[in-house]
Amino acid sequence: MPILLAACVVNALLPDRGNGATAIDKRPVAGPVKVGRYGLFADVQADRKHHGGLDQALYAYSQEDADYWQSELGRPLLPGWFGENLRVSSIDVNASRIGERWRIGSTVELEVMSPRTPCATFARWVGGADARGWVKRFAEEGRLGAYLRVVKTGQVAAGDEIEVLSVPEGAQTILELFRS
Repeated sequence: MPILLAACVVNALLPDRGNGATAIDKRPVAGPVKVGRYGLFADVQADRKHHGGLDQALYAYSQEDADYWQSELGRPLLPGWFGENLRVSSIDVNASRIGERWRIGSTVELEVMSPRTPCATFARWVGGADARGWVKRFAEEGRLGAYLRVVKTGQVAAGDEIEVLSVPEGAQTILELFRS
């Protein structure tokens, strides 16, 4: 059964030469957190044009993909490290279809909207020698994660089950859309 491992919000806004500030530094919250139309309560979207707004209210990333990168980079990549709001497990986020609907917990309903497009801010966040070529490497590997729109508000907490409510027949997957 797919599960929410962590709900993550901004820990600190960091200076960033690209946008002036970035909210990529996310950390897990303890206990339930409210989910509104623009995402998790107490989170920040520093760049709503590219990483936020109603159609990119939440970013989901799978533990299985994080485990891959942890092995590749040789360091722990805790929930929130990818800038994700939702660290999930046992669901292939990259194979989810555009328009697919998920329920997390008893009330929150989300719609899969688009893949994450890696950017220079993300590469700067990765840092060090790993930052060189990071955007290309992350994109080529296809372990992108998905942006989600909030259809029904409510609250979520680590440990909540994720139920796939509907999958549009013939819709592109996250990975197919990214590579098209």
